[in-house]
Amino acid sequence: MSAASNSKYKNYIYQITIIGVLFAVFGFVTWVNGILIPFLKKSCELTDQQAFYVATAFFAAYFFLAIPSSWILDKLGTKKGMSTGLVIMALGCLVFVSAAGSRSYPIFLLGLFIVGMGLALLQTAANPYVSLIGPIESAATRISVMGICNKLAGILANVLFGSILLKNATEIQTKIDNETNPELKNQLLDNLASRVETPYIVLGVFLLVIAVVIYTSSLPDIKSQTSDTNPDSMDISEGKTSVFQFPHVLLGAVAIFMYVGAEVMAGDLITIYGKNLGFSDDTSKFFAVFGLVGLLVGYITNIILIPKYIKQENWLTISAILGMILTITSYFVSGSFAVGCLAALGFANAVMWPAIFPLGIRGIGKFSNLGSAILIMGIVGGAVIPPFYGWLYHADNIFGFDFKSAFVFVMLICYIYILWFAKRGHRIGFPKV
Repeated sequence: MSAASNSKYKNYIYQITIIGVLFAVFGFVTWVNGILIPFLKKSCELTDQQAFYVATAFFAAYFFLAIPSSWILDKLGTKKGMSTGLVIMALGCLVFVSAAGSRSYPIFLLGLFIVGMGLALLQTAANPYVSLIGPIESAATRISVMGICNKLAGILANVLFGSILLKNATEIQTKIDNETNPELKNQLLDNLASRVETPYIVLGVFLLVIAVVIYTSSLPDIKSQTSDTNPDSMDISEGKTSVFQFPHVLLGAVAIFMYVGAEVMAGDLITIYGKNLGFSDDTSKFFAVFGLVGLLVGYITNIILIPKYIKQENWLTISAILGMILTITSYFVSGSFAVGCLAALGFANAVMWPAIFPLGIRGIGKFSNLGSAILIMGIVGGAVIPPFYGWLYHADNIFGFDFKSAFVFVMLICYIYILWFAKRGHRIGFPKV
């Protein structure tokens, strides 16, 4: 290897490592929601549907902040933009301390929205890096490596926060349910809510430290990492004046919407799903980890298969079909088998972001930043689909759904669209070959 090649390789590894750390941050902060949903349901005395607004507050920020994030990154540059995002996330964590003190669910949701704002800025910067830093055909492999960082951090978050926030959850819930003195009951609830304070203070400080590390690094701007410079990518941007002239970008955003909704349904809601199946709090609090393990196995499979043995769009097709099979199976089984189907959906979902994102920005050249922001907006699916699911099976049985049949109905809509995008949607706007 020549000196120039060695230098280029070291620079590539450096950039990938920095982005890998950020993806670990994404995973840790995002997958804590799987614990926050049952925790806030208890401490704030919420219904299932109200608890699902945790996902709504968090993921809605992506919709509102994705395009502004692309403008911020153009203005500040990559390093300053990422550092700003981490600082915003740290501020959101500190809001949790105030929310715990007052046991105010709206303030908790505000904190989640602020954390989501910071993540929107980070995701808008980081995902194009991974997609465009090498050949677009192998982007799913690189994103899968980032996914491993993401999900390992998510598993750590679930284990740590689950053991802190939901420790002895069944015993505490029994005490709360049986307490007839309003003052003593409020004291129990206040003590439970206060559990969130120390973990989120520590998390906020950690995010500030990472912000300083990113700010002082030599990470280059995203402007130098566009698909225009990639000889392996088909560029169809010539003569185009707007990102909205690329149908596959908009269709890809809808695919991201469906995928994130499906992943949140299978991952963040698996704890409440398990409770509805009859499992105790102390048992169901670890179910989200099973889904993360499924995702990890899926990411490793992606790295092995793509693109050496199968194209990313073909593996996306197979995974969408597998998702439909597991979803339907979950309806006809019960107990541990039903939970196992939801956990196995992690494997089916593992290729979806790694494949959809690069397919969505393929060939758009100078529009890569804005195109990426539009795809990031699709993350709002995590804000819309779970509460829709909660409404569907709690709508006074107008539609005759229980929690299992509503789950199947919503998930099949998501996977059917993803299947169409994998087979047809991502090709719209490209010349036929």
